[in-house]
Amino acid sequence: MPTLVFDIETAGKSFDSFDDVTQVELMKKLNDLDPASDEFAVKSQEIKNGLGLSPLTGEIIAIGIYDIDREQGIVFYQSPNESHEIITEGNISYLQKTEDEMLKLFWEKVKNYDEFVTFYGRGFDAPWLLIRSAIHNILPSKDLMSGRYLYQQKGPARHVDLADQLSYYGSANLPSRSLHMYCQAFGIDTPKNSSVSGAGVTAAYNEGKYLEIARYNAADIIATRKLFEYWNQYLRF
Repeated sequence: MPTLVFDIETAGKSFDSFDDVTQVELMKKLNDLDPASDEFAVKSQEIKNGLGLSPLTGEIIAIGIYDIDREQGIVFYQSPNESHEIITEGNISYLQKTEDEMLKLFWEKVKNYDEFVTFYGRGFDAPWLLIRSAIHNILPSKDLMSGRYLYQQKGPARHVDLADQLSYYGSANLPSRSLHMYCQAFGIDTPKNSSVSGAGVTAAYNEGKYLEIARYNAADIIATRKLFEYWNQYLRF
């Protein structure tokens, strides 16, 4: 069946861009702390740095897709105030788009696939794609969240979340289940060795490192594809 790997990168919006009520809501965990204390300063910065973890306070800045059968990928990425022609590096193409344009293209592309592969996509990528699409009044073309267990997924969208599969839905008591740890165990080049990291995407985005983020996203989808090949050959029953 046609199989597509996908992965997203997200960045938090500026804290100052939110209304007063939202700012109070975001900071309510710090109500018991002295605003003049070092602890308050550290924890408030942690909250601001974490705005890219929620689709309510952040936005999608890159979407990578990779066709396993054709061995070709595309990364749609935001590059504000810059204009680039499509860039092709090996079997990956990079295309500059706004968030709503990326989402429209993503849902148009996934119409042609029956199986989707992610790493922790059910816990992060798919909910983000669905919620951010709704915010932009965009109707998804596939249900990427139906039935967590593979045997429950009877519809035209089979979602193989490798974080679930390789941990046996959490029943395996593994100390670490990150993409990096699985990649290093299976001898796969890990995107976590690049100059951009998942935790640092917002900072990199604010610094204008748009293409670097897109390349980091490409490394993620390639690593996920290689990890899927191991699972598909040796662990898929």
